[in-house]
Amino acid sequence: MTLTERYLNAVAAQLPKDEREDIIAELAEEIAARRESREDEPGRALTEDEEEALLREIGHPLTVAARYGKGPHHVVGPELFPWWMFGVKAGLIVMAAIVALGAVVRVVVGDVEVGRAIGQGFHSLFNGAIMLVGFATIAGFIFERQKDRPAFMREWRVKDLGVFEFGGGLDADRVSRGLQQGDWSGAKAFGVTSKSSPVVRGLASAIGVGVVLLWWIGWLPLTHTTPETFGAIIGDVDYGRILRELHTLLYWPVIAVLLVRIAFDLTRAAYPEGVRFTAMGDIGFGLAEAALGVWLWTASPLSPVIYEPTVADVVDRVRNMFGAGWWSVADIVMLIVLFGFISAVFRVLQAIGRLITGKA
Repeated sequence: MTLTERYLNAVAAQLPKDEREDIIAELAEEIAARRESREDEPGRALTEDEEEALLREIGHPLTVAARYGKGPHHVVGPELFPWWMFGVKAGLIVMAAIVALGAVVRVVVGDVEVGRAIGQGFHSLFNGAIMLVGFATIAGFIFERQKDRPAFMREWRVKDLGVFEFGGGLDADRVSRGLQQGDWSGAKAFGVTSKSSPVVRGLASAIGVGVVLLWWIGWLPLTHTTPETFGAIIGDVDYGRILRELHTLLYWPVIAVLLVRIAFDLTRAAYPEGVRFTAMGDIGFGLAEAALGVWLWTASPLSPVIYEPTVADVVDRVRNMFGAGWWSVADIVMLIVLFGFISAVFRVLQAIGRLITGKA
């Protein structure tokens, strides 16, 4: 078998069967014409090296076959690439937050040392990023080969564009500059502030609550920590037992509340003009959080550790904490529950104001 025959066979293997014969015949004629032109100059047949050089000029079989192929010759084209980039960027931001949360929690509870937690975090992020980019690329490959572009690319609305503020400080140019030059200045992952649009705030909240939900039910593969692993015996108090009991008692109520919260956040992102709707939701969730604080303080398995019957007793306990210069875990937990309750009450009052005025 000659080099040209091997070349043509390699090209033919990449072509559709119904067009293979015609294309190979056309290509064989082109090669023959070039061969004759080359052989006329020296007046002899081409050597094997000269024949190979001729075939290289025509192109690699994969490249030549692609010229005759139908459909796009790219995985993700220029029109779809910005959407692909945005999806990957948002996914990586969320994934980095999950990994960071898991690493911090594992260090705090003494599960691993700081260096090991960081190393495992990078390992998890790297593996997760590969999976994310792979899935996004597969989705882009499928979308690219559809007859019509997806509806989200054709029927977008201007009032929904706030979603693209998410991760706006981490654009493709900044990423390229960071990877090439190590300059990550100005790169901000989330960029979600009080000035961000309701769409961005709603989506950011939904993502954050979704992460908490996955962690709560133990479906968060990027961390080795679940709610029950926080506990330890400190100061003759078995916090592990307390947290296990809390997790058991609150398991389904928390799942229900978090699912409702995600639905609420997605709804307010879809209808950002609904100020009163958002206010009503904030009132409901604020009251639920305040009720949780009351239950933790008075009737939960944590109550014996943090409960104080009167405001005066709470003030005395806080004064003793500052006077001793040392805070026990029980004191810290008490303050967290107390400030959580106060914060929930203030959010309810603010939401009532927005409900009355209709202004954000």
